[in-house]
Amino acid sequence: MSKTYATLGDLKPGNFIIIDGEPCKIVEMSKAKTGKHGSAKAHVVAISLFTGSKKTLVAPVDQRVEVPIIDKRIGQVIADMGDSVQIMDMETFDTFEVEKPSDTELAEKLKPGVEVEYWVVMGRRMIMRTRGA
Repeated sequence: MSKTYATLGDLKPGNFIIIDGEPCKIVEMSKAKTGKHGSAKAHVVAISLFTGSKKTLVAPVDQRVEVPIIDKRIGQVIADMGDSVQIMDMETFDTFEVEKPSDTELAEKLKPGVEVEYWVVMGRRMIMRTRGA
């Protein structure tokens, strides 16, 4: 299961939401009062976790929205493959390749033997930070 549901009005900046099939982190959120006809609306501005693009959503606060389930895991860098790195999961010992993060400071720290925290979001993996370095 890679996603769950929440009521839009229950979310706040810092939470995660799925907009247009992309897992995003909410950076800004405002709620408009109920109008003469209808319910209160929420205006959400979020940044995609994978592409970094800005997404917006305007919907009633009582609308159910999809929220990604984020599996935070620990791995160790095995090899630098240029644009990606090979990582071994510290629990299952599975090895896989992950694209290097766009953050150059983080990408420079990814050397063989370094432990990293990576997230599995909707079947895709991304490196979030290094551990103990």
